[in-house]
Amino acid sequence: MTNRTLNLDQLLYQYLLDVSLRESVLLKRLREETAELANARWQIAPEQGQFMALLVQLLAPKCIVEVGTFTGYSAICMAQAMPAGGQLICCDLPADYNAIAERYWQQAGVSECIEQRLAPALQTLAELENEGLTEAVDMIFIDADKANYPQYLEQALRLLKPGGLLLFDNTLWSGRVLEVAPESADTRAIQALNLQLKNDPRVDLSMLPVGDGLTLCRKR
Repeated sequence: MTNRTLNLDQLLYQYLLDVSLRESVLLKRLREETAELANARWQIAPEQGQFMALLVQLLAPKCIVEVGTFTGYSAICMAQAMPAGGQLICCDLPADYNAIAERYWQQAGVSECIEQRLAPALQTLAELENEGLTEAVDMIFIDADKANYPQYLEQALRLLKPGGLLLFDNTLWSGRVLEVAPESADTRAIQALNLQLKNDPRVDLSMLPVGDGLTLCRKR
């Protein structure tokens, strides 16, 4: 027994995957194709995708916003778990990988419930507010440019319904959050976000050591 979170070595991590991961053939193929890209490190861990799908099944959200979609793995996980009639709005920048995401969404049979918006995410989130989605979104997943994480927090809280769920990826940042005087703006932004959330009265909070750190915030 232990009174703290386990540090998984490779053997224990592989055991976790062997006894719990239910990754479809299509998702595995997408993950393997993504691994060949230069920015493959942007891909979320498969067990994180499965965990997020479970959250969607529990919450039954009708409207989800994703900030940072990449090749579409997490979008498939969430879209397949959404109730009928649900909508997933994916925000990303124009890039070659957009077509990979759309191809796999088509193959997964979820393309009709996903809208991909290609523009700076801060701009897209502001547009969603202007379109009447203030306090109308059930769930938001943020996995994009880290330097804007504090700004994404404020925009996300305006869009979320009371009781809605906000997820931030990479909040442990491969340990770089421990740096005392980080040169990276990304690291400084994640540190600032984590400190802000610790005592933010607007949310209930849990940071999980899933993947590279996954923080869950429930809007009060």
